[in-house]
Amino acid sequence: MSTKKVQSIITPGKTYQYLDNGQPKQGGMKDVYFSPDKKYVVAFYRDPQDFNSKERLKRIATQYFDSFFIKEPVSGAFYKELFSWPTDVVVEGERTGIIVPFYNKNFFFKKGYSNNDILKGGEKEGKWFASAKFRADQSRTKLDPSELGNWLSYFQVCVHIARGVKRLHAAGLAHSDLSYKNVLIDPVSKTAAIIDIDGLVVPGLFPPDVIGTADFIAPEVLATKHLGKNDPDRKLPNRLTDLHALAVLIYMYLLYRHPLRGGNYFGAMETEKEEDLLMGAKALFVENPTDPKNRNFKREYGDNLQKFAPWTDLQKTPYTITGPYLKELFEQAFIKGLHQPMERPPAEAWEQALIKTNDLKLECSNLSCEQKWFIYNNTNNTCCPFCGTKYKHAIPVLDFYYQFKPNVWKPENQRLVVYNNSTLHNWHANRSIIRNERLTEVDKKPVGYFSFHNGKWLFVNQNLKTLKDKTEDKEVPIGSMVELTNGKQLVLSKEENGRVAVISIANL
Repeated sequence: MSTKKVQSIITPGKTYQYLDNGQPKQGGMKDVYFSPDKKYVVAFYRDPQDFNSKERLKRIATQYFDSFFIKEPVSGAFYKELFSWPTDVVVEGERTGIIVPFYNKNFFFKKGYSNNDILKGGEKEGKWFASAKFRADQSRTKLDPSELGNWLSYFQVCVHIARGVKRLHAAGLAHSDLSYKNVLIDPVSKTAAIIDIDGLVVPGLFPPDVIGTADFIAPEVLATKHLGKNDPDRKLPNRLTDLHALAVLIYMYLLYRHPLRGGNYFGAMETEKEEDLLMGAKALFVENPTDPKNRNFKREYGDNLQKFAPWTDLQKTPYTITGPYLKELFEQAFIKGLHQPMERPPAEAWEQALIKTNDLKLECSNLSCEQKWFIYNNTNNTCCPFCGTKYKHAIPVLDFYYQFKPNVWKPENQRLVVYNNSTLHNWHANRSIIRNERLTEVDKKPVGYFSFHNGKWLFVNQNLKTLKDKTEDKEVPIGSMVELTNGKQLVLSKEENGRVAVISIANL
């Protein structure tokens, strides 16, 4: 083991150290070495980097680094945790490398598989959490339950990923290779880390290095990959292909199956050609409601479909169990936008749909349910789609309205489903407060909570200054409570953009 020194090509005189035992960790394009203190890695490209590639790396480590993390300190702190962002570019002889901060320790497996230690200490690549093969009881590759979190964990993970893509696109950048190989996730801490930032695409300036990773390459890219790079009909990775990959990631993290990898058969042909059709020119959503050709999973799971239930059972776990907001976006991404890239939902739409869906959650009444939570389905038969257990409580539902003009209130297409000890926040009370990475610490705190006490549902006002029971025409001061009854209207805030909540009691 020897300690070596490398020189920055951005800051004259600045050096870094790395440990070389002759066996670097190898990625797709780079050899990776650790610093002596394990605070950063030095990743050398195996292929020589031309002038254009070096300029891209320098810009990523300087101009884009500053705009993402320094100029916006509030959101920058969030994004610094989310992105594994190169901080410098170095050379060693003919080799070019980048300096990248070491991943947070929660992105390494503590246990890995349930029955062996093969994965222990390895990186938590998203692929381990995106397939039923790694969570089936009978599978020898089942991940230990301590690594899996619960269903709700993956909603928050997906919020992080969507925010990362949103930020890249807002800067005019595209990741170009978004996949479960380039996203580390930890369902336990409900966090994600987007890696391999060094391949960022800048339209008209820095083209993509690769077409992407299998399973996440957009159909139009696969369908035209046989054309020359300069052919005007050739489609290369860009912002719109990122949006396809983002939709696939979210679908896989919530439903543990691929949205396009079904049983569509094109006749006898070579495997590569079949793959290109299945994921490219002939790509078809496995749950397309008007075309069932791709609806079976035998190609993926053989005769072991039951072993991987309920995720292989589209009757039991259809995409609609993710709630109305995500249902709409999945249809937009995988039906309308599958072969029409301009129709794909933007990253911010996914972020807000995931957040609004979080307000529809209910805890399963079955204490041994593996998923623990499910999304309220707005029917009289409220039960967990994963274990089938009927929900045993009444469910207060708050539908939000806003004042369109004086004394004219319109529905917000947003609601809050209540369970015991659930909370209300400022972003529910006032529509001008957006729940995103810029949310202040003050606005993160609950302003009230819900309680089931002596057979009644109550809302306890902790910090709503102008809460009013509109039905009873009386104020509800801070520190007091109001009973939730069917049809009751609560003015949550009298401020500009304040909301009114109309209550209905379901599942009686």
